[in-house]
Amino acid sequence: MSEMGLDLSGKVALVTGGSRGLGMAIATAMAGKGADVAICGRKQENLDQAVKAFGQKGIKVMARVANVGKSSEIADLFQAVEQQFGKLDILVNNVGMNILTPSVSEVDEGLWDKIIESNLKGTYLASSRAVGLMKKAGGGKIINISSIAARKAAMGMGIYCVAKAGVEMLTKVLAVELSQYNINVNAVAPGMVKTKFSQPFWSNEGMLKELTKTIPMGRIAETDDVVGAVLFLASGLSDFVTGEIITVDGGAMA
Repeated sequence: MSEMGLDLSGKVALVTGGSRGLGMAIATAMAGKGADVAICGRKQENLDQAVKAFGQKGIKVMARVANVGKSSEIADLFQAVEQQFGKLDILVNNVGMNILTPSVSEVDEGLWDKIIESNLKGTYLASSRAVGLMKKAGGGKIINISSIAARKAAMGMGIYCVAKAGVEMLTKVLAVELSQYNINVNAVAPGMVKTKFSQPFWSNEGMLKELTKTIPMGRIAETDDVVGAVLFLASGLSDFVTGEIITVDGGAMA
């Protein structure tokens, strides 16, 4: 297949949580393939720093403060995207958060709500808003960032595991429901990725050594490993792929 299939020129992409880490890497790659890119994050100072960093690479992004778990803030975000670009072709639901938790049976209800809201409810709210704009554009691509934690329970990450499992089923449900509108819905499920989000794990040498033993390819993922799968799902190369979860874990789940 030709490289042409990865051309995103003329496309408008929104990456939630695009001010740092994996989200920033995805936004940068999409801009590099020609897309107009919007990002959102919860803190203005992080967005300001991101806009500056993008600018240094010659990339112009639209940045808006939005907590994806709050429907009013999501409504404002999508209104701003429509005003600026007139349409939306690609949505990457990248926002995710985890707080190390005790057993799910003992956890505080507020913590449950917080983790479910950020990972699962936010993905649902943003996807729901995107559909209207994508219908107008004649189709689109929704890409959810999941995790192998969706299919493999991990100590201290119980609520996160449940939330990501929900994200994977939401991916399949929306894929079936939205196919009639030419909207593809897929997910990418990485193992551990070397970002600030997962730093407590990979910065501990003993923990990293134990983790690496479970990965046939002998290392944890870099952001670029995940970006490739996202670009494939955002591009014309995946037009007949929907309802799929691409696992990017160096063979750990195999």
